[in-house]
Amino acid sequence: MYASTRYIGPTGLDSIMNRFFNTLPKLGISVAGSRLLAVRGRKSGEWRTTMVNVLTTSDGRRYLVAPRGHTQWVRNLRVAGTGELRLGRRVEEFSASEVADADKIPVLRQYLQRWGWEVGKFFDGVTKNSSDDELAAIAPGFPVFALA
Repeated sequence: MYASTRYIGPTGLDSIMNRFFNTLPKLGISVAGSRLLAVRGRKSGEWRTTMVNVLTTSDGRRYLVAPRGHTQWVRNLRVAGTGELRLGRRVEEFSASEVADADKIPVLRQYLQRWGWEVGKFFDGVTKNSSDDELAAIAPGFPVFALA
């Protein structure tokens, strides 16, 4: 079972690659629908940014999924409740509400269908074809936010 404190930090070349990929949305370049997420720090109040994949479902709802678990951006967004999605000069403000574990299953499946090639290594063998029970078992370790 996945703990509600699950976090996979960057290792090896991840830090270098993250810096590179975080630069792309600043330049207005989206990789597979990515955006630069900006959230105020829960202690400093300063803007903190990281690249995220924004999932838009077939019914038009939008979600942020944290494949690395309970990261700093997740903790900041829980406190702030709002943030910005940036791409070049375009800035979209949003409010966010965390999705309950029981409601994450279809969101996680769609996220894996869209970005499993990119983030699959964080899901320990769980794929878009995994059963609902398998997705439910990992849900606590993967924070999901609905955007409005």
